[in-house]
Amino acid sequence: MFRVRPPKDGAVFGVSFNVLVLGIVSLFADMSSEMVYPLIPLFLVNVLGATFIDVGLIEGVAESTASVLKIISGYLSDRFGNVSPWCTQVIQLQRLQSPCWH
Repeated sequence: MFRVRPPKDGAVFGVSFNVLVLGIVSLFADMSSEMVYPLIPLFLVNVLGATFIDVGLIEGVAESTASVLKIISGYLSDRFGNVSPWCTQVIQLQRLQSPCWH
């Protein structure tokens, strides 16, 4: 592995080094999930033997859950004002679920 050293003043392209690294990690995490997402219905139907109705139901529940969680997280973010702990928790959850895909 290689080790990236931050610059002396701590800023790269006018952005702090930590923000830049976090952005790059988030980019690769998003790219990997976007590559897998279209394959899930094919896997459900061809490998697990699910019907198209089952796939539609699973997708509907997933979208509904995402929408409800967006409303709840927006409310909590507005109520407490500090979003840093929420971002940290989301990143930690993303790191925990990532090995499940491999």
